[in-house]
Amino acid sequence: MDFTDPKVTLGRVKTALNRATDSSAYFGNRNVSLGRAALFAVKSRDALDAGIGNLVDADLAKESAKLRAAQIRQELATQTLSIANGQPQWLLSLFRPD
Repeated sequence: MDFTDPKVTLGRVKTALNRATDSSAYFGNRNVSLGRAALFAVKSRDALDAGIGNLVDADLAKESAKLRAAQIRQELATQTLSIANGQPQWLLSLFRPD
């Protein structure tokens, strides 16, 4: 760089300064864009994690309801058999002399 002509030197410094300013603006914009993309990725991951958790919870609740329904059916079947087994004796008691 020749420093003998101040106008030329000042022009080159201004050009370099403008390039540096333009470059920093460009990289600043890219930095903001990357930051937004990273934030979006994190929030998307969190939403997916929550969604998967809700699906697992819903599936567990469904299976729990099925199990409880099966237990109730079993209890009702046991009670029904108990009543059915008691009926013949009730019927026989009608024919016993007092």
